[in-house]
Amino acid sequence: MEDYKIPVGISDFEEIRQNGYYYIDKTGLVEEILKTPATKVTLITRPRRFGKTLGMSMLANFFDIEKDSRFLFQGLEISKNKVLCEQWMNQYPTLFLSLKDISGNDFEDAYERLCFAIAEFCIEHSYLCESKKIEETYKEIFQKLKKSQGSKTDIQNSLWVLMKMMQIYYGKSVILLLDEYDVPIAKAQTNGYYKEMLDVVGAMLSKALKDNQALQFAYITGCLKISKESIFTGTNNFVSDTISGERFNEYFGFTKDEVDQLLKDTNFLNHSEQVRSWYDGYHFGKIDVYCPWDVLCYVNKLMFEPDAKPENFWENTSHNDIIREFLGRQEFDVTDKFEMLLSGKEIKVKVEENLTYDNLTASEENLWSVLYLTGYLTSSDIKNETKDSYTYLKIPNKEVKDIFKKSVLQWFNETTTESDRTRLFQIMWAGKEEELTNMISDLLFMTISYHDYEESFYHAFLTGLFSYAGYVVESNKENGLGRSDIVIKDKKNRRAVIFECKIAKTYDKMKEKCEEALQQIETMQYAKKIQMQGYREVIRYGICFWKKDCMVKISNE
Repeated sequence: MEDYKIPVGISDFEEIRQNGYYYIDKTGLVEEILKTPATKVTLITRPRRFGKTLGMSMLANFFDIEKDSRFLFQGLEISKNKVLCEQWMNQYPTLFLSLKDISGNDFEDAYERLCFAIAEFCIEHSYLCESKKIEETYKEIFQKLKKSQGSKTDIQNSLWVLMKMMQIYYGKSVILLLDEYDVPIAKAQTNGYYKEMLDVVGAMLSKALKDNQALQFAYITGCLKISKESIFTGTNNFVSDTISGERFNEYFGFTKDEVDQLLKDTNFLNHSEQVRSWYDGYHFGKIDVYCPWDVLCYVNKLMFEPDAKPENFWENTSHNDIIREFLGRQEFDVTDKFEMLLSGKEIKVKVEENLTYDNLTASEENLWSVLYLTGYLTSSDIKNETKDSYTYLKIPNKEVKDIFKKSVLQWFNETTTESDRTRLFQIMWAGKEEELTNMISDLLFMTISYHDYEESFYHAFLTGLFSYAGYVVESNKENGLGRSDIVIKDKKNRRAVIFECKIAKTYDKMKEKCEEALQQIETMQYAKKIQMQGYREVIRYGICFWKKDCMVKISNE
């Protein structure tokens, strides 16, 4: 087997090709882009970690007149189109700028980062000031930008000035590649300076894209399609391609054939089902794709641990707070929809793709749209025969389902206040079975099931309910002749509680099941071992669940 080098976290096309790293050929994107040369501005939105930056880096290396990229593209799909390569490869001045790092706790911090990013680019293109063809006025602005001394107006005009100077220098119009355009706006909204940042970035993009004679064409990537009225105001010839579109989907994400080839090349085909269930399931337009980041991370891990299990690689690279915010909005009753999603079912919602960051959470419709557009949900295979603008959404795979489950658990723990738990433990130690029944039922009613009311769901629910309160909570630990479901130990007062859980098939069977649970505690001698550990008092509860109702009975023996 060839010793393949899997590039994890590398989004520089040149670095990947020069170092012989494994590369899944996406160069067909070049030809697809050039099919519509009359389109001045194209916005491509995809979830994070789906190869947008690497794709833009590939385009920059292909078009940039300052490079000689023949070696980098040798043997790749686009190299077969010799006429296109002769006409376009390294033939145009190219401005490739990423805004992914433009963030800060306040506007001043973020603005300083933006100024520095512009300054870095000016330093890289210092040769522009050496040209006698370029007017001194442009050079003066350039020098101020280079030293991070430009005014707000200079920053707003920076892309236009740079493109104008490049056009004069090369005698050709400029290709603009702008990556992660919406990061500064997203961070600004999160940290409370949305209007200030929109004023700068919106003006900067509008000036660069609207009626700019120096512009050959522009390709812009981001996570969300921000409303044209808020940031691309007045831009002509503007088209967008989202995950519901049909055009570029095979170029952002891995197809099944590409993943199968990767697993074959690395001799990990035996893991194909695990890779599919954890990292596949995204439905972009008519194409099913895997998340590239996850696939590469897992294959790289398999290189060192051939028996490694799939894990969640995506959750720490995206903004999972959106799920928590959704759950926390009391004006939206989304419990039933979340339970449907977590049980593997689809939900039917309206998706709004034209959003602004200041109203992302303004409505339930917007929140579902954000979850869809950012990759937490995907469109299902169910066809909307009524053509009524609704979209069927589902959780794409096990990885994202894991994120949902963790978010639900966190939300439940946060909403179950300290006072709630204090009262819960008070009545538990006091043996008040009726009050305990009512309180657990109330808490159960407000939570979200993610196991379709299987025993594992109720077990996890109880464990989470009684944890982090200063007591020892044991789950399925061997006691006596078997394993009791949940044991809570109060070492300070040398007392303990046993909960044995059952599930009833009907509401009427709950009492019978509680008695069965209590009998099991006695028969299996769960309490005996706990008493032998020095606990003077051992309270025994039989608890039965039916959907979102529960019944608690205490042993009187």
